[in-house]
Amino acid sequence: MAGRISTTRSELVYEEVRKEILRGTLPPGSRLRFVDLAKRFTVSQSVVREALMRLAEQGLAVALPQQGFRVRTLNLTDLHEITEARIDIESLVMRHAIARGDLQWESSVIAVHHTLARTPPTTERGEINEDWVDAHEAFHHATLQGCENGRLLSIATSLREAASLYRWWSGSMAPDPERDVALEHRQILDAVVARDEVNAACLIAQHIQRTTDALINAAPRSEVRG
Repeated sequence: MAGRISTTRSELVYEEVRKEILRGTLPPGSRLRFVDLAKRFTVSQSVVREALMRLAEQGLAVALPQQGFRVRTLNLTDLHEITEARIDIESLVMRHAIARGDLQWESSVIAVHHTLARTPPTTERGEINEDWVDAHEAFHHATLQGCENGRLLSIATSLREAASLYRWWSGSMAPDPERDVALEHRQILDAVVARDEVNAACLIAQHIQRTTDALINAAPRSEVRG
């Protein structure tokens, strides 16, 4: 029973810290101190360590010898590598999903796209709308769900989470007036419904690359390392 309680507490710490990393509340490179987190969540340091080790396994945190953990830092080389890996993996998973996904899968993609299309990307104050971010992730996750390969899906999800750091890091950038993200999502949906594997794979590759290009162009030079 004690082990189960410890695991549950670790899961809660993991989920909350993970959310704060992906949302940018914990900035890239910031220290994740055992004592501070244990006090904040009213848990033992061993529970915190277990949660941070899971984050490190996902590439969201880095273990520092004799110093604990910190949020992963960001650089252009890493961004390019993540982008290349995402294009290769997500294109493959998308093709598998279209080939193997059933009607229930197709319906789920249509449903989450409906939510995404009806959710404004920014708030009235011009800030990123977290509901849109959640809907955006749900849409992309749903498109890949039909692949029926848990390992490929896990890799794709991990890469998407790593990329989320960059999206939030540059979240204050000015939007590209020439880019129609809603149209890109609609085109991906149409390719899924049409069961067009080749076109869907090309569209997702273009979608990922455009986001990376926008981040590179908008990111403050002082915060980017090559």
